[in-house]
Amino acid sequence: MPAVVTSPVSQTPEHEGEITLYVILCEIIAAFGGFLLGYEIGISIGLSSMDDFLMKFFMTMYDEKKRVQEDNYCKYHNEFLQLFTSSLYIAALGASFAASEVCSKFGRRVTMQIASLFIITGVAFQAGSINIAMLVFGRIILGCGVGFVSLAVPLFLSELAPARTRGALNICFQLFITIGVLMFNIINYFTFNIHPHGWRISFGLASIPATMLLGASFAICETPTSLIERNQFELGKATLRRIRGTDNVAAEFNLIVAASKAARQVKHPFRKLMALSSRPPLVIAILLQVFQHFTGIDAIMFYAPVLFQMAGFGNNAVLLSTVITGLVKVFSTLVSMYTVDRAGRRVLLLEGCVQMFINQTVIGLLLLLHLKPTGSLHPTEAMVTLVLASGFMMGFAWSWGPLGWLIPSETFPLETRTAGFACAVSFNMLLIVIFAQAFLPMLCHMKAGTFFFFAAWIVAFGLFTVFFVPETKGVPVDLMVESVWKQHWFWKRYMINDDEPADDNVNKG
Repeated sequence: MPAVVTSPVSQTPEHEGEITLYVILCEIIAAFGGFLLGYEIGISIGLSSMDDFLMKFFMTMYDEKKRVQEDNYCKYHNEFLQLFTSSLYIAALGASFAASEVCSKFGRRVTMQIASLFIITGVAFQAGSINIAMLVFGRIILGCGVGFVSLAVPLFLSELAPARTRGALNICFQLFITIGVLMFNIINYFTFNIHPHGWRISFGLASIPATMLLGASFAICETPTSLIERNQFELGKATLRRIRGTDNVAAEFNLIVAASKAARQVKHPFRKLMALSSRPPLVIAILLQVFQHFTGIDAIMFYAPVLFQMAGFGNNAVLLSTVITGLVKVFSTLVSMYTVDRAGRRVLLLEGCVQMFINQTVIGLLLLLHLKPTGSLHPTEAMVTLVLASGFMMGFAWSWGPLGWLIPSETFPLETRTAGFACAVSFNMLLIVIFAQAFLPMLCHMKAGTFFFFAAWIVAFGLFTVFFVPETKGVPVDLMVESVWKQHWFWKRYMINDDEPADDNVNKG
């Protein structure tokens, strides 16, 4: 096998310019879209704990929940409620493809504004629902907003940021997702005892950040790449000067112009994605979504409140669990922002694999030996397991969590960028739906073996990263083909003229 090599980042030319205050402002405003996504994720997770909500719309399920006998592995699971919560992600899956077209034709900023309007409308329907039809309609509208914001924001962040700090600025999106989830959990704790409409307050407060994003989006610029792609060359160049803080932007401007010229030759981006030369970034983007979910983060998050209760925190277990795990994720995402452009993407992915594998395996052993279907862990054992779970979440939150969004947003060439990232977003949403339906039944059957199942997958992720994930640190987004894919020992065999016979060229590699 050829030597495993990464991209020759040191040979990649750097463009002039610094991180300006205006860029930081634009990045923070755009990343606020992540807060909206995180808040909606928090709602999806917390629906089953909202008794007033269940009594209003799912009374039969509420009665079943109170009657059902649970053990430590087989928890109450209602397919209809799970399907309802998943409807948001099903809608987001389809909306991400529509968002791709809007993003290409009208720009990243307009797509974010449309996302905000979708979310404001969906929130109004959900918070004011008087029947199930109104509730479902609001959920679908919210899903459209989630699809639009999930596509537009990471692309905006990657295209606006200077290459050498692109990782940190892009991970602002993931940071705001974690803050959004944490904020919902805190709010839901206080609204839980506001009967019977506390759930309406929890739902309705999402309109505040959505309105803030909509209003603030008018104060930020469109990305130079999007402007040039839509033939607004002078405005694109002026914007480039503004965000780089220098007049010497000719090299970067010419690179974007060349990329947009190539992009205009492609009339059907999704068809182009099926071409041989598009395979490397597409395969990496999709597999990163698979790997992100198969780390076992769902298993760890599910057991966190259980472990808090076993450790002796009693009725405060759920609150402490959501707050502490939320703070762990926020802190760890900040670590990722600091290190991703210094250590690189591959180092974080591999370190995360090692850390998650160790913690996941030891947790599995402790549960296998000490946690039966009935009964509980000794408080000391529960505390040790809780520390291990926090270690796992740290590893995830500074590696596979944020990099699952970052890498796909930066590795596609301009002609397939929005289409390729739409595939990544939609696949992520599809996996959320699948895991929502399959995880609890799997846990019920596999019990502690669930943790060993995910640990085995983490080993596979690490090996895949070693051999097939290239380093993209410091590489301008429009130089990925030349500086990354054409230099990689394996993927370079796919970087051919698509008019050439595909099979012959691949076999030559």
